[in-house]
Amino acid sequence: MTSTVQTCDIAIIGGGLVGASLAVALAPLNLRIVLIEAATPPGSAPSWDERCIALNAASQQIVASLGLWDALAPSVEPIRSTHISERGRFGVARFTAEQAGLPALGYNVPMRALGAVFAEAAVRTSLQTLAPARLRSLQPAGDAAHLIVELAGGPAELHAQLVIAADGARSTVRELLGIGAASRDYQQSAIVTAVRPQRAHGGVAYERFMPSGPLAVLPKPDDAQGHACSLVWTVATEQCGDYLALSDADFLAAAEDAFGERLGRFAALGRRAAYPLERVISERISAPRVLFLGNAAQSLHPVAAQGFNLGLRDVATLAEVLAEPGDRGASERLARYEAQRESDRARVAGFTDGLVRVFSNAVPGLRSLRHLGLLALDLTPPLKQAVLQQNLGYGSAVPPLARRRG
Repeated sequence: MTSTVQTCDIAIIGGGLVGASLAVALAPLNLRIVLIEAATPPGSAPSWDERCIALNAASQQIVASLGLWDALAPSVEPIRSTHISERGRFGVARFTAEQAGLPALGYNVPMRALGAVFAEAAVRTSLQTLAPARLRSLQPAGDAAHLIVELAGGPAELHAQLVIAADGARSTVRELLGIGAASRDYQQSAIVTAVRPQRAHGGVAYERFMPSGPLAVLPKPDDAQGHACSLVWTVATEQCGDYLALSDADFLAAAEDAFGERLGRFAALGRRAAYPLERVISERISAPRVLFLGNAAQSLHPVAAQGFNLGLRDVATLAEVLAEPGDRGASERLARYEAQRESDRARVAGFTDGLVRVFSNAVPGLRSLRHLGLLALDLTPPLKQAVLQQNLGYGSAVPPLARRRG
């Protein structure tokens, strides 16, 4: 039994990148916020092959609007252009920062650095963090949600006007509320590592489509001469173990063969990790006194690096919706958030799923259509501009925190 009941305005379940960034975004509102995280994040030292995440232009602006870009900038690598191709075809689509009128299309940044910047900023707020802590029950009731949280010293009871589920694709909040999710197993896994190509990357991010899935090579921090790249290789899950079992030399040879000769030989290989790929879309993104953000609302295929950027726009939109005084968990406020996120969520979820379906197969007739599609994309300005705006994060209604300044 719990001995005391704590009250707050907002309880955030999940202290990952989305949960921590939301805490920072809400700091100016002077709300009573409790962050509930299942594990204490382990410390990690920088390494040249650590996992990175690509922030698009809208996400960079959100980080800047939160006052955190100066702290993050030394750790990032600008992406100044993208090069999209299909193995065995000469059709190519290119996008440049100059076409977008920006210094960069996006930035590749170590997840460790991004997490550290958000976490340090969150500590400077009045946020209360419970970690390690696990949510055991959640009952919306009238003007508050009632939560039971398991701590090391025993259970604690918390009443919150609003609960934010930022606890990932396998959301505990969704499970406790009995909310379903539509899932699609792509039968693919992403092998994530780093390579040092013979030639400098020049700020170019490459995405090369093959029947097994896309292979992405992105500019990576850590090398002043530009000879470090993140490599994300999507392969059939049934073959993933074989790729992981290869020696470094054999894996590099296979990656070079799949990618082509644009950057020359791959001279070094980092640690390899594999992640199964699945699309999980929550049947609802709100319930009484509850909202779902980030992967808890939609977990997408990593093609075109849209997932976390979409989650940051969730954060930016919610910060705007919660800025007005009053009951933060009122049903009309939750409905407004849903309405503002509907088109962006649908557009990005459809865009990524469509890319996977069209490019991750070997249907003979479709190969020619894909080839023509890449050529048309590169040669048709209105279409190219629409795709460019989508990739920059400006394809739908733009929340204030993501709007360009000046």
